[in-house]
Amino acid sequence: MEGALSAVFGPALNPFYFLGGIAYFLLWVLVASGFYVYFFFDTGVVLGYQSLEDLTRKQPYLGGVLRSLHHYAADGMVLAMTLHLLREFFMDRYRNFRWFSWVTGVPLLWLVYASGIGGYWQVWDRLAQFIAIGTAEWFDYFPIFGEPLVRNFLEDGGVSDRFFSLLAFAHIGIPLLLMVFLWVHTQRITRAVAAPPAPVALGILLALVALSLIKPILSHAAADLGAVPNNLKFDWFYLAVYPLLYIWSPGAVWALTGGFTLLLFLLPWLPPRMHQEPIVEVHLDNCNGCGNCVADCPYAALSLEPRTDGRRFVHEAVLRPDLCASCGVCVGSCPYAMPFRSVGELVSGVDLPDVPVRALRATTDKAVAALAGEVRVMVFGCDHAPKIVKAPGVAYVGLRCIGMLPPSFIDYALRGSAVDGVFIIGCADCRYRRGDQWLKQRLAGERDPRLRGRVSRERVHHCSVTDIPGGRVTAHREFAEFREHLRRLPRRRVGSETGSATPRG
Repeated sequence: MEGALSAVFGPALNPFYFLGGIAYFLLWVLVASGFYVYFFFDTGVVLGYQSLEDLTRKQPYLGGVLRSLHHYAADGMVLAMTLHLLREFFMDRYRNFRWFSWVTGVPLLWLVYASGIGGYWQVWDRLAQFIAIGTAEWFDYFPIFGEPLVRNFLEDGGVSDRFFSLLAFAHIGIPLLLMVFLWVHTQRITRAVAAPPAPVALGILLALVALSLIKPILSHAAADLGAVPNNLKFDWFYLAVYPLLYIWSPGAVWALTGGFTLLLFLLPWLPPRMHQEPIVEVHLDNCNGCGNCVADCPYAALSLEPRTDGRRFVHEAVLRPDLCASCGVCVGSCPYAMPFRSVGELVSGVDLPDVPVRALRATTDKAVAALAGEVRVMVFGCDHAPKIVKAPGVAYVGLRCIGMLPPSFIDYALRGSAVDGVFIIGCADCRYRRGDQWLKQRLAGERDPRLRGRVSRERVHHCSVTDIPGGRVTAHREFAEFREHLRRLPRRRVGSETGSATPRG
């Protein structure tokens, strides 16, 4: 599905990359449309149904459309949240340092569900009557009420206007609580995506408006407690559990929903566990407190604190181990990750103990030394992106995240005549959220550390794709085009440091 959407919209506008932001956007659509509908809504057993009928019939192209938009945006939010949950699960993005976001997301599901059910009740038509009876029977399983709740919905006069005032209060209050949980849900994520790109948001809004015009939402007949509701137009996004109440017992439905909720809570700690790489280490001898690593960390695992080692710098980077994703994005942002350093051991201010910068330099040197052929390309690629097949003219160095690559390594690879060009492969949907984006900005000179101006940009190409069939085709096509581009360029001179060249042949 993701590949098909990338083929149609491109990676930059693939809706699957913005499912969380889409859910946020649909929440704002719900709030805006709900305000208008509520302005004309009269709370009560009879008044509630009649006021919605008047809004729908007397304002078909404003009130009716906004009522339908409110309904479809609610369904869309459930769909976006479900896809978001499934995608994070299948990509194993819920364990270790991500457990907090996963666990705080579980209550959001129930809050959205409860708010939607409350909205259906307020219409007080035959569908609302069915939901009320089902909910009452469901909660009557627990002997916590003086008399069964279901009796209130079996005869006229059992439901009062005060009850509907309480429902209206809950329908407004629950979304406020939902926003609080959304804020908590994104606390451990820096620069959380709270909105999709404008073209995606506009496309979704236009689709919902078109659906509202083509298939408007209408009420069933008014609720009649003296009759059994039937022939209902069902909303499976919110009401899928209710038919189970008539197939199983309420206790079985509680066991299903409660067990599923508990499973979601426990998933981050259930085997098989994802292998956790060693977390980064801070080396104060090589830290000047610049704050680049703090600004770039996708999960706020680093912070700037007052200096503790007595050196002349004001701040130092401090790591919070439980938030570290071991992605190495902070390594790529450190000005001390400079492969040209020849005095002392090459150690970065922040470094990964299993793949330190000095090891990355050694791997790069070994790969470059093995290059041969007319066109020689140094490839730096993310381990989660498509791989370029090794060949006599291709050297490949894999990185945990492409954001781990310090721009100075591109300059370093091009320092002599052994390499004609550097090809970089990052993930359009970065596993660590920001690595590919930060590298792109470093190459463009928009983010520190920047790629030096002396580096010939025509000898550097950055490819941003995903490791799916369509992404692999794109990566190999762009690589072939880049090699052909290098073939047409003049040959670089021996000892070239700046990209100067002599004509080929």
